[in-house]
Amino acid sequence: MDACSSVSAGAQSQKVTYAKVFRAAREATFTPDVLRGSLVGRPYDLRHATVSTWLAGVPAATVAEWAGQAIAVLLEVYASFLGKGQQVETALGSGR
Repeated sequence: MDACSSVSAGAQSQKVTYAKVFRAAREATFTPDVLRGSLVGRPYDLRHATVSTWLAGVPAATVAEWAGQAIAVLLEVYASFLGKGQQVETALGSGR
């Protein structure tokens, strides 16, 4: 096996382990209804839901800092979610 194959196999192994841990954490944390939804399928989905919820009541500059993004990037990616955080909270089962 050459060095590239070894690195590739190691990266794949990490990805599989990460996916197993993430799946187990999801099942231990969320209700069956939330698990059937589209907001917790991947780690990125959770990040997206969190940032979208923050944008419902936190200034964009603050959210950008918390998310580690430039304001321009944040607004480009999440513009459609401005003011819709309550919908995300409800979908995750935490809406009041």
